[in-house]
Amino acid sequence: MPTVTEPKLIAGNANKPLASAMARRMSMHRGMNVGLVDARVERFNDQEIFVEVYENVRGEDMFIIQPTSNPANDNLMELLIMADALRRSSAARITAVIPYFGYARQDRRTKARTPISAKLVANLVAEAGIERVLTMDLHAAQIQGFFDIPVDNLYAAPIFALDIAHHFRGRRDEVMVISPDVGGVARARELAKRIGAPLAIVDKRREKPGEVAEMTVIGDVTGKTCIIVDDICDTAGTLCKAAETLMEAGATEVHSYITHGVLSGPAVGRIENSVMKSLVITDSIEPTEAVKAAPNIRIVPTAPMFAQAILNIWNGTSVSSLFEHETLVPIYEGMYVTD
Repeated sequence: MPTVTEPKLIAGNANKPLASAMARRMSMHRGMNVGLVDARVERFNDQEIFVEVYENVRGEDMFIIQPTSNPANDNLMELLIMADALRRSSAARITAVIPYFGYARQDRRTKARTPISAKLVANLVAEAGIERVLTMDLHAAQIQGFFDIPVDNLYAAPIFALDIAHHFRGRRDEVMVISPDVGGVARARELAKRIGAPLAIVDKRREKPGEVAEMTVIGDVTGKTCIIVDDICDTAGTLCKAAETLMEAGATEVHSYITHGVLSGPAVGRIENSVMKSLVITDSIEPTEAVKAAPNIRIVPTAPMFAQAILNIWNGTSVSSLFEHETLVPIYEGMYVTD
């Protein structure tokens, strides 16, 4: 049997900059060059996906880096076909690193004759030969139970806490964390606890799907710097309306921290023209040129956390240790200054 000396990374087309950043971070940790496995992921003229791995991966511990973001179906198929190629090439273990897990919003039946697509995707992932999943901020925590393989779900809250401590130092007493709906209270409470801030909720009521009829602030936000926290921002309609509601309720500033910046359709334009002073997203989804050019959108890196998580999985140490402030600060050393 060959001796597994290093974890090996391979990337699809969904977010190559993030994959390259993970490899660079791992190179820093290991003291040796960790590159992406040489492979091609291409399409025939009819858009059928083809994968060819140029390097020997027999007996290797492989990590496929591939968020299933837009175009979700194409990126999901790339992930499955890459896994099949590695399995048939005798890789020892295949871990899917899925920074953004698409189809996560379809985690239950909301009405009759609808699918639970997140469960279907979980079945496809396991059937393709993937033995472990590493992801970040699943839309619903119970999705981990949809998989019959181990799932490590990282959280953006520890990174956001570092970012808030850096950018709001000297005025942390003014900060209040806001959940944009009742369903996101647990996520908002976790961030509020980390930074020692109070919590408020924006309650929204819908007349019909996709339309928010009324918003009410539960809690006193007068004179506060409000930080809305959520896992996904798609069209940004609800987010921008929540920011307006908070300003009308007496907030001095509104900022938002969102893990996955889907930002489809009119989202970027809405954010640029909104009352929000800033929107902070992670690079779990590769940002478009419009997102990069937006003056009030800022991107925080997840590569340091993912790189360390990959190393911890590879060498059999704790992944949950990355949720601790004391563990994360050295990983992000030089990026943030806190009180």
